[in-house]
Amino acid sequence: MTNKFITINDTKIGPDFPPYIIAELSANHNGSIEQALKSIEVAAQCGVDAVKIQSYTANTMTIDCDKEDFQIKGGLWHGYKLYDLYQWAQTPFEWHQQLFDKAKEVGITLFSTPFDETAVELLESLNAPAYKLASFEITDLPLIKRIAQTGKPLIISTGMANIEEIEDAICTARENGCSELVVLHCISAYPAPAEQANLATIADINQRFDVISGLSDHSLGTVVSVASIALGANLIEKHFILDRNDKGPDAEFSLEPEEFKRLVKETKTAYQAIGSAGYERKPVEHASMKFRRSLYFVNDIKKGQMITAEHIKRIRPGYGLAPKHYQSLLGKTVNQNISRGTAVSWNLIVNGE
Repeated sequence: MTNKFITINDTKIGPDFPPYIIAELSANHNGSIEQALKSIEVAAQCGVDAVKIQSYTANTMTIDCDKEDFQIKGGLWHGYKLYDLYQWAQTPFEWHQQLFDKAKEVGITLFSTPFDETAVELLESLNAPAYKLASFEITDLPLIKRIAQTGKPLIISTGMANIEEIEDAICTARENGCSELVVLHCISAYPAPAEQANLATIADINQRFDVISGLSDHSLGTVVSVASIALGANLIEKHFILDRNDKGPDAEFSLEPEEFKRLVKETKTAYQAIGSAGYERKPVEHASMKFRRSLYFVNDIKKGQMITAEHIKRIRPGYGLAPKHYQSLLGKTVNQNISRGTAVSWNLIVNGE
């Protein structure tokens, strides 16, 4: 891999480090800066590594037009005009300074997804530590070029993109100065059905494109995110909301604080559980050794007497000789009187091995 890790605000992200967890605020502030500020504070309390916002206005996303092309049909936002949806969902540019200040106050990393060059300029003025490229913008190579020119780490979501489009995005980023790159597998459906998650793609992204890989997860619950860790995800992005009852554009597929705490805990536990391949006995297993089967004398036997099947048996606990010696012990003689319940050992056998 070109880079074994990238760094955002002194936190390393890569295969040798615990998963980096991003709480995506998106439009879940519901137009309230107070709710946005509170969301940053609560997300930090959940143990996430970063909070991400989105930087656009309705005018930088689309035009105010009533033609059919600009009408949303189907899905969560059916019936909306694009302009009206983005007007509702935007995080106003004038909020950004306060949001970055709040993140600094509570000790959490904050960065954003810019949707055009004006957003990049705003975020640069705020010294954003990294950038995220949304799946829907992966074909906007001029935007990728401008983000890459900042020299900051870039996280790219790949929803809807084919191999050629992903290659174009990665090449554009690298050719324009981006040396710290993460590429996220993503299914652009809201919510995304778990049976279409195709998490095996995460490892393929890593190998095919020589990048750190992860998951932008729009599925319900935490199962898909946790499973992705075992398949090589080094970064998880998941939508965060204070209360789904508040509704909002992304509420249905967002996690509430207690769910996010579980996500943070379970993904890090999954990472710890992967470990490395090996067959040596683990330290925690030593205490269980005594519960293995082993050979015991189950009847009294006199010195010089020959051992028969009536004398020894393969039973628990495991302090005696291993059961594999059972057959070879039959017919041998003992060198002392032995009472029932004695573990079989070679020093009790004449000419013991």
